[in-house]
Amino acid sequence: MQEQKRRDKKGVLGRYGLIVALLMFLAVAIIFKAAQIVFTTEGKKWREVGVKETVIKDRVILPKRGNIYTHDGKLLATTEPLYSIYMDFWAGGMEKDTLDKYVGDLSVALSKKFPDRSAAQYKSVIMNGWMMREKEEREIRENQARGSDKKVAIRSRYVKILRRDISYVELKEIRTYPFWNQRSNRSGLIAEERNARKKPFGNLATRTVGNVYKDLEKGGASGLELKYDSLLSGVPGVKFRQKIQGKWMDVVEKPAEEGWDIVTTIDADIQDIAERSLRDKLVETEAESGTAIIMEVQSGEIKGIVNLDRLTSGDYAEGNPNAFSYMNEPGSTFKTVTAMVALDDGVVTPTDSFYVGNGLFQYNKRWVRDHYWRRGQNRGFLTVAEGIAISSNVVMSKIVLKGYENNPAKYVEGIDRIGLRKQLKWDVPLNGIEGTSSIRFPDDKTNYWSRTTLPWMSFGYETKIPPIYMLMFYNGIANGGNMIKPFIAKQFVKDGKVTREMEAEVINPKMCKETTLQQIQEMLVGVVEEGTAKVVGSDYFPIAGKTGTAQIASGGGYGGYYVSFCGYFPADKPMYTIFVGLRKPKGVPSGGGMAGMVFKNIAEQTYVRKVQLTVEDCKIDSTLQKEPVIKHGNWKQNQKLLTLLNYPVSKPDEATDWVKMTQDSLVYQPQTLTLNRSLIPDVRGMGARDAVYLLEKMGLRTNLTGAGKVVSQSFTPGQKLVRGTTITITLQ
Repeated sequence: MQEQKRRDKKGVLGRYGLIVALLMFLAVAIIFKAAQIVFTTEGKKWREVGVKETVIKDRVILPKRGNIYTHDGKLLATTEPLYSIYMDFWAGGMEKDTLDKYVGDLSVALSKKFPDRSAAQYKSVIMNGWMMREKEEREIRENQARGSDKKVAIRSRYVKILRRDISYVELKEIRTYPFWNQRSNRSGLIAEERNARKKPFGNLATRTVGNVYKDLEKGGASGLELKYDSLLSGVPGVKFRQKIQGKWMDVVEKPAEEGWDIVTTIDADIQDIAERSLRDKLVETEAESGTAIIMEVQSGEIKGIVNLDRLTSGDYAEGNPNAFSYMNEPGSTFKTVTAMVALDDGVVTPTDSFYVGNGLFQYNKRWVRDHYWRRGQNRGFLTVAEGIAISSNVVMSKIVLKGYENNPAKYVEGIDRIGLRKQLKWDVPLNGIEGTSSIRFPDDKTNYWSRTTLPWMSFGYETKIPPIYMLMFYNGIANGGNMIKPFIAKQFVKDGKVTREMEAEVINPKMCKETTLQQIQEMLVGVVEEGTAKVVGSDYFPIAGKTGTAQIASGGGYGGYYVSFCGYFPADKPMYTIFVGLRKPKGVPSGGGMAGMVFKNIAEQTYVRKVQLTVEDCKIDSTLQKEPVIKHGNWKQNQKLLTLLNYPVSKPDEATDWVKMTQDSLVYQPQTLTLNRSLIPDVRGMGARDAVYLLEKMGLRTNLTGAGKVVSQSFTPGQKLVRGTTITITLQ
C-alpha cells in the first residue's frame, strides 16, 4: 500500500516537473522573443508602428492673439476660437450598427443647424467616411495575407463633416446631437480648434486697426495688426496627441504665450461721428475718396481717423491709409506755413499790404491766379491777414518774393525750422515716401528747383505733404507752438498689466515766436469769421482754421481737385484739431463748403458729446409729447440714459438685452425684442452702433448708408438667416 503511494507521488512529481519545465521553456521563449523584438530591427519597426498609432508628435499650439481696444476699453479687434469638425472612423469604440441607428437623426439635426447641406447629403458624407474605413481595413488585411509591407493611406481618420468652422457655443450644441453625444472614442467626433479674428464694431476704424491673414499663423496684413504683429501674435507652444484608453488626448509640452493687448487712443463715439460725417459728404459730392482725422490738442492722441475710398458699386469703404499715405500738393492750407515763416523772419507784418488788382500776377512768364480772377473784380490792395482770409495766391507769392527771391533757401530753412521736413514714423506701416513730407530745396539735384518754384510753393504747390503732417502743424498752432506727433497706440498690456505707456513725441517745442503764433491764431479765426470758411462758423463755439483747394497733378498736367480744411476748436480754448480732405468731388470745388462742412459736423457733434453739455443741458421742460424719441436697441443703455435724464420709464415684461422703445402720455415703454439666431432680426429704429453690433454678433456682415436711425434693411425681419451674408441698412 505504501509502495503504491510512493509510486503515485513520484508520478505526480514527475508530471509537475514536466509542467514546470514546459512553463520555463515558454517563459524563456517569450523573453527571447521580447528581447528579439526590443533589440532588433523588427523591434524598431513595431515601436514606430506603436507610436504612430498612439502618438501624434509636435503639433503647434497657436497662441491667442492680443486684443486691440479703444481708449476706454471697447474691443476693436479680438480673437475668438473656432472649431473645424471632423470624424475619426477608426475610433476604437465606433460600431457600425450604432452608427446606422443614429446617422439619420444626426443628419437631420445638422441640416437644421447648418443648412448649406441637406440631411441626405450629411448622411452621405458620414456613411462614405465609414465605407472608406471598411475599404482601408480590407486593403490592410489583403496586404497582410500576401506578406506585403505596403502601407495603406488612412484617409478616414479625419473626415471633415461641416464646411465652415463653428463657434464654441455651436460646438457645445452639436455635442448634444444623436451619436455625437457619446464619448469621442465611440462617436469619432473631433473638434480642431483654431483662432479667428473678430471686430465687434464692424468696419469702425477698420483700416487703421488693420487686418490679419486668413491663415492667422501668417499674422497681421495691414494697419496696427501689421505694425505691432510681433507683440500681438504671442509665442507658439508645442503639444502632441496621444491615444489613452482608446481616446485621443492633447498633451502640452510647451504652453503658448498669449500676445500683448494694445489700447489705442481711438474714441468709438468720435470715430463714429467722423465716419458718418465724411461718408455723407462723399456720397453728396460723389468724391473719389476722403480722409478725416481728429486729435486731442494737448495729448496728441488721435481720437478718430477715417479713410474712405469709393468702390465700383458706388458705395464707400475703408481702403488706403490716406491720412498717412496720400501724397498730393496740399494747396491753400500750406499758406499758413508761408505766413508763419515770413512773419517769424520779419519779412512782413499782418497789416502789410500787397496789390492784387483783379487777381492776376505774372512771374517769369507764368500766371499766378486768385480764385476770383474771372469775375474781373479789382480788389486793389490786400493786407497779409486779408490775403490769408480770402486765400489769395497773389498775396502769398508777393510775400515770398519780397523776402526770399534772392535767397530761396532761407524760405525752406524756415519750413525746416518749424519741423515740417522731419521724416517721421507712424503707427501704420507705409511704403516708400508715403507718410513723409516732400518739400523741395534749391540745391536738391533730384527734385529740380525751377524759376517759378518759390512763388508756387508759397500757396501749396510743387511740394507734397500728407494729411497727417498738416494736422500736426495746425495742432501745433492750437497747442501754443508746441508741435507734437499724432499717435494711435497708447498702451501695451501683457497679462493684464500695462508694460509700456506711450506719449506724444515732441517734434518742435517752439514752432515760432510768441508774437508770430498770436498773429497766426488771429488770422485763422479771421478765415472762419470773415473769409473763405464763413460757412464753417458755429453758433456754439469759435473755430479757427484754413481752407485748401488744390488741383491734382496727373500725367504731366492737372485733373480734378483736392479740397481740404484743417483747424481747431474751440478757438479760444483749443481741445481738438481736425483735418478733412476730399479727393475729386463733383461740382464747384470748395474747401469751406465741402471739407469745411464735414469739419463743422464733426466739431459740433463732438462738442455736444465730449466737451460742454451736461445732463441739465439735455433736459426739456415740456410735455412728454415734445420729449426726445428714444431709439430702439440695448435696454441697459436706454434705461441708463432715461434714468440720468429723470424721465419716467417702465421695465420690460421679461429680462432682455434688446428692446423697442415706445411712449405714451405718461411713460416710456420698452417692449422685448425677441431674437432667433436662425432668423434675420429687426433693427429698424436702432442707432448705427446697436444695429451693427447685433447683426454682426448674429454672423452677418453689414453695410451702412446715411446717418441717424435705421429706417430700412435689405433683408426682411424674420427671413431665414445665412451666416456670412451681407445686409445693408439705411439710416436717416
